[in-house]
Amino acid sequence: MKNSTIGMIIVVMLLWASCYPLITLGIEYAPHLTFAAMRAVIAGLALILLAYLLKRPLPRRVSDWCAVMLIGFGATSLGFLGMFHAADLVSPGTATVITNTQPLLAAILASIVLKEKLSGRATVGLIFGFLGILIIASPHFFGEERDSFAIGLAYIILAALGITISNVFIKKISGNVDLFMAMGFQMLFGSVPLIIGALITEEPGEVQWSYTFIAILLVLSLFGTALVYLLWFSVLKKVPLSRANAFSFLVPVFGLTIGVLFYSEILSWLQLAGVIVTIIGVSFVVRGGARANPEPRPPGGGESGQAQER
Repeated sequence: MKNSTIGMIIVVMLLWASCYPLITLGIEYAPHLTFAAMRAVIAGLALILLAYLLKRPLPRRVSDWCAVMLIGFGATSLGFLGMFHAADLVSPGTATVITNTQPLLAAILASIVLKEKLSGRATVGLIFGFLGILIIASPHFFGEERDSFAIGLAYIILAALGITISNVFIKKISGNVDLFMAMGFQMLFGSVPLIIGALITEEPGEVQWSYTFIAILLVLSLFGTALVYLLWFSVLKKVPLSRANAFSFLVPVFGLTIGVLFYSEILSWLQLAGVIVTIIGVSFVVRGGARANPEPRPPGGGESGQAQER
């Protein structure tokens, strides 16, 4: 894996780690689903506008449009629903940690849908990474806040499941569609259920508009969403999903650091041990890598239409 690609992945993980802290700040000014829908719409429109200015093509095949809608339902509808509700119940650093158990789910789905196979070393790395995350989160299961934490955990798992589904389909269409158009439209498609939910269960007019809220909304939408998906889509064109997703275990480290610095979260020795185990897991997976089964080629030696793994 090239250093530039690794650097791009690290930037993605850092931006992802900043999402929960920004959501925690923003829900003080706006209802949850209303805030989530605004984030999705702004990010989607920004990407589509950029694609239009760059004269990027629309997806052509019906199957690609279906995949884009499924990505939107997973990453935007389920992902944002879970994240924005969990932000009320779980501290930002811990929420970031637990959300990133999704590489294990993604590895399983990738092996089925994308025919990627993890090496033995990478499998051990994923187990270590998952164990590290469990260690980091364990104190919350036995504290006084365990009931609210359990509800927040359910929302986080929902978000992780949505992200997992979207990652698999992003990888599946990454060689067939323009990334600007695909990511822009998936956010708009995914915003529809959020808008409907906000209109039914909330009062969108209760948004407290201020320069602070506008700044949070724009940073979260343009950098924490639009830019993140552009970079992530670019990475998945070059790297097998299981290997790229392994870097997601860095997000808990970034998330906990942000929590400690800005939200006065306190790390126990047990959680520090979990961070170390997580980093060990990352190193194992990066060195182990992933292999993709070769795709059959059509007569004449052309490409199969699937994104070819490198």
